[in-house]
Amino acid sequence: MRVITMFLMALCLGGSINLYSQEKPKVATIGQKEKVTIYDPAANAEVQINEAVKKADLEKKHVLLKVGGNWCIWCVRLHSFLQTDKILDSLLKADYVMVNINYSPENKNFKVLKQLEYPQRFGFPVLVILDGKGKRLHTQDSGLLEMPKGSATYYDHDKVAGFLRNWKYAAVQALSYPEK
Repeated sequence: MRVITMFLMALCLGGSINLYSQEKPKVATIGQKEKVTIYDPAANAEVQINEAVKKADLEKKHVLLKVGGNWCIWCVRLHSFLQTDKILDSLLKADYVMVNINYSPENKNFKVLKQLEYPQRFGFPVLVILDGKGKRLHTQDSGLLEMPKGSATYYDHDKVAGFLRNWKYAAVQALSYPEK
């Protein structure tokens, strides 16, 4: 009996030590088989967008909605590309409030996508630009930002940077284009 009790105590103690010593889950990168956690199927897209619009209005920025899902390899690739390219990351932080809008079997966000005039018609990921009042300014097919097939990278830095520069707040303001 004493041996069984000692064995059970050691098992419980060893299990709890192992539980707390494990690393936190990682977000998958291309080629990994780990679970991707970029898009949140439980998130309320309407609330996310409303908060982003308010913030963008205060900060004189635009909202960049990245619509996609954790199931979508091109969504994962774009997310990784935007985060790892220092120039693109700084353009995003300077000029946009970014929101990931989930589209998956668990939550297709039909109501929000209808309000955005069905951006999913372009496939995934799809990028939508909103102004500081929530007005849709542009919907971008991300396929047009890709590199040619067979390239070492998936997305074209210059195309993505051009897209971000062309749709930032300052670029679409009437004051940027004085009449003379």
